[in-house]
Amino acid sequence: MQSNNDIYKEIRPYNDDEVSGAITRLVNDKEFINAILNYRFPQLSGVFGWLLTPLIKRFLISKWSNIKTVDDVQRQIAKYMHATIDHSCDGVTFSGLDNLDPNKSYLFVSNHRDIAMDPAMVNWCLFNNGFNTVRIAIGDNLLKKPCATELMRLNKSFIVKRSAKGPREMMKALGLLSSYISHSLETGNSIWIAQKEGRAKDGNDKTDPAILKMFYMDGRKQKIDFSEYMSQLNIVPVAISYENDPCDVAKAKELYQKETEGRYEKGEFEDIESIIQGIVGQKRRIHVSFGGVIGTGFETPESLAEEIDRQITTNYHLFPANYIAAGMSDSSVNEAEIARFNEKFVDLPEGVIAILKQMYAIPAQKKQK
Repeated sequence: MQSNNDIYKEIRPYNDDEVSGAITRLVNDKEFINAILNYRFPQLSGVFGWLLTPLIKRFLISKWSNIKTVDDVQRQIAKYMHATIDHSCDGVTFSGLDNLDPNKSYLFVSNHRDIAMDPAMVNWCLFNNGFNTVRIAIGDNLLKKPCATELMRLNKSFIVKRSAKGPREMMKALGLLSSYISHSLETGNSIWIAQKEGRAKDGNDKTDPAILKMFYMDGRKQKIDFSEYMSQLNIVPVAISYENDPCDVAKAKELYQKETEGRYEKGEFEDIESIIQGIVGQKRRIHVSFGGVIGTGFETPESLAEEIDRQITTNYHLFPANYIAAGMSDSSVNEAEIARFNEKFVDLPEGVIAILKQMYAIPAQKKQK
């Protein structure tokens, strides 16, 4: 699509001809270089920062010199993912991909536990099984820094404008988003989007019908019946299960504070810290379960949300921690697993422990129902 007729320019990922420019902007972005310094060389970044900065820039320029296209970026990210998986988990398994067609595009509606790792794990499974990677829906609340926007749009992310002010601006933003999702699917590009805004910090995966209403805005404009239009989108529910959530204690503390004090103030860099913790923290085993393509027969957003929830609950992969937290017996539960789970609670207040247990218990309780 030519830029003079590019109605999605503000929200879409970068095209091939925009990759080099984005990389140049990143390499020259002071905050981005400082973030790398602080992360890789925390002891040296203060005093010797000025010395290391040109070295890091030169390193990035040479490392990224061969990255010219969106596919090049995806291959580079696959390398990083390989290293991340080696360091931070005990293996990734998946199911359900054999029922999908690599030549079709799908709208993957996924449960949401981790900001960066959820779409990354879906992509990892797709990439290694001959499927194209997805375009990723990301809230503009995570794009407060220009370098974050550059990185996300290089990685096939498109922007969900949550910060739109006023009903009219909001409707316009949602209409454009709905149209972009439909346009992506029609042009052979699969989409990943979370089943609701924000992570399910309490462990309860529930689809917000508002997301499905947004999908339908473009269908309503075309005067297509809800059930028929939604079946054209090839919606596939995805359940991502982490044996251990590296952000679990932080989530439990946040929920406890909301419970006891009625509110919780996010720190300035909290989202970035959650992203880093989610990537580098220990996750043990991960399972990604791809559900079945949803056909016709769902006349309302609520009934469709129920079907997505049903598939995610059914396909959620339970680990020992889930059974232990729910007080259920299972052959995978042993003394070592119980001791390991109880280690989480050291030095935590009772209220936080109760929330933490509930977080791991809910998937098992819902599945039992």
